[in-house]
Amino acid sequence: MITRVNDLRNKEVINVKDGCKLGYVDDVDINTCNAEVLSIVVYGRAKLFGLLGREEDIVIRWGEIEVIGEDTILVCFEQNHKIPGKKPGFFSRLFS
Repeated sequence: MITRVNDLRNKEVINVKDGCKLGYVDDVDINTCNAEVLSIVVYGRAKLFGLLGREEDIVIRWGEIEVIGEDTILVCFEQNHKIPGKKPGFFSRLFS
C-alpha cells in the first residue's frame, strides 16, 4: 500500500497495548539525508478548549507502528499517563 504524508493526517492512531485512542497524526519527523521516516507526532489534547494549553505531544517512533490500515494506525506504544513530580491540577482532580 502506498501512502502519502497527507493521507496519514486523516488516520486515527490507536494503541494496541490498552486500546486507547491517541488522536490523529498531526506531524511526521523525516530524516532528509536518507529520506527515512523517523516518527509520527500526535499533538496533545487541549485543556479547557485550548485556553489552558495542551498536554504533551505524543511522539511515536516508526518501529513502534504495527499496522497502517485504511482508517487507522495501530501502534504498540508505552504511554506514561502521569509525569513524576507533577501535581495534578484542579481540573484533573475534578474530572478524574
